Amino acid sequence: MTDRSTPRALRMAQPLARDVMEEVAKQHGVCIRPVPLKRLDTHTGQWEIIDVPCGSPMDSKCPPCAKRNKQLRKAQCREGWHLDKEPTITPDQPNEEQCWLVEFRADIQAQRDDTERDGGDTTDLDAVIEGLDEEINAAGMRGSIFGRATAKRSRSTRRRQDAPDLPKRTMTHTSLGQTFQAPDGRTYRPSLFVTLTLPSYGKVRDGAPVDPDTYDYARAARDALHFSKLVDRFVQNLRRVAGYDVQYFATVEPQKRLAPHLHMAIRGTLPRAEIKQIAAATYHQVWWPSVDQVVFEGEHLPVWQEGAGYLDPDTGEVLPSWDEALDELDAEPLHVIRFGDQVDVKGVLAGTKDADQCIRYLSKYLTKSLGDGLDSQARQEHAARFVEALRYEPCSPTCPNWLRHGVQPKDAKAGMTPGRCRSKAHKPEHLGYAGRRVLVSRKWSNKTLAEHKQDRRTWVLEALGKTDEPTDPHRYVWKPVPAGDANVPPLAMRLLRSVRERQRWRAHMAELQARAEGQDLSATEGRAA
Repeated sequence: MTDRSTPRALRMAQPLARDVMEEVAKQHGVCIRPVPLKRLDTHTGQWEIIDVPCGSPMDSKCPPCAKRNKQLRKAQCREGWHLDKEPTITPDQPNEEQCWLVEFRADIQAQRDDTERDGGDTTDLDAVIEGLDEEINAAGMRGSIFGRATAKRSRSTRRRQDAPDLPKRTMTHTSLGQTFQAPDGRTYRPSLFVTLTLPSYGKVRDGAPVDPDTYDYARAARDALHFSKLVDRFVQNLRRVAGYDVQYFATVEPQKRLAPHLHMAIRGTLPRAEIKQIAAATYHQVWWPSVDQVVFEGEHLPVWQEGAGYLDPDTGEVLPSWDEALDELDAEPLHVIRFGDQVDVKGVLAGTKDADQCIRYLSKYLTKSLGDGLDSQARQEHAARFVEALRYEPCSPTCPNWLRHGVQPKDAKAGMTPGRCRSKAHKPEHLGYAGRRVLVSRKWSNKTLAEHKQDRRTWVLEALGKTDEPTDPHRYVWKPVPAGDANVPPLAMRLLRSVRERQRWRAHMAELQARAEGQDLSATEGRAA
């Protein structure tokens, strides 16, 4: 306890007890933001409070959970990079609920068709069908059995004249890539590590523009917003040129200048010149309404009217809907995004130091936000200007910023205000990039992240001498704990319990390891004797 005679300045310098508790939890790998859940054991009828890790992938929120997520991603990358057997993915058989929903949907559709043929009102049946379609789409099935809800607008598929052509190989049904036989009889299965960047927006020194007034912030903002689409198109072009089902593990990270760039581990190999040719030929066109003219701003904004949408505050006319605005598009897209000239391609062999180094590099920034690490005043000011450039830039068809240009956002609703979009892309820590930070193809390691987590759990249980027995999925019932529930102990007490449990687990692991090392030493001494 602190003596009351201790000077106030010294007491103020002492760490807070909660901060010390969190630091101890971090050192022992315990989640510092556990989520309490109530669990009912249907066999015994007993309720208990269980702390579930928050699972955050960000260091800024929970370093222990972020570290575990990072280790899982590293394991996922390592297992899939140099596979020598074709992964097999067998879809699950449809369950009773999925089959029943589809059959019931067919019955309702037949009733609706009969009613329409007889001249009756189909409004109620249409509402039922709409609800069933939502349930079917949420019932754990990939894709849609009903096809596209609306007709896709036709756009010219002719390649742009300012983009080089792409070669094309005959597609083969494999995802492993080519092997090479060495003169000594050894077989090598090389892979690639590729880094792709965006073009220059102005001269930069130490991560900040030399001349902020000439730096193209508008183009940088749009490129960041649509970077994920450019990556998707690169993968499509890569598979077309490679001639096989290319598999990849990629991460998106910020460059020092704050522009997103891509690191990609690719299974199999292609000539470096072809990779660079594919990057140069890859582009993405954004077919959106024009944003050259600002129609409404400041206090002069469209007015919401229930049942009609947003109205022009001067004339009272309804603003063009998103679909109507797309119908009026010109022949040129709003924006075309391309990669820059800097393309780094590196060959990698399995089991080498280069492979381990690349895996570490891929996971290096996974626990950091895109806006972290602004280590100078110039970079902080650069980030502030970049965020301001993003503020009024439309990030998606549903973005409120379309109101500024006289267009109703898709699925418009009351309360939308330009410059106050709640999308991930407009948050300062994301710097315009709203896509996933980790991109993994379906046949990469032939496992989901949950399966990799289960592998890790199985290994730990085996090391502890326990078996991972299957649990009856219907045995436990989980429920959220209401805020302020008196049955939930204080956070400090819950963290202490978790730390103590981790200490016991580590002590047991250390004992087993020491026992194994002792057995190995005895066996070695016996052989020597």
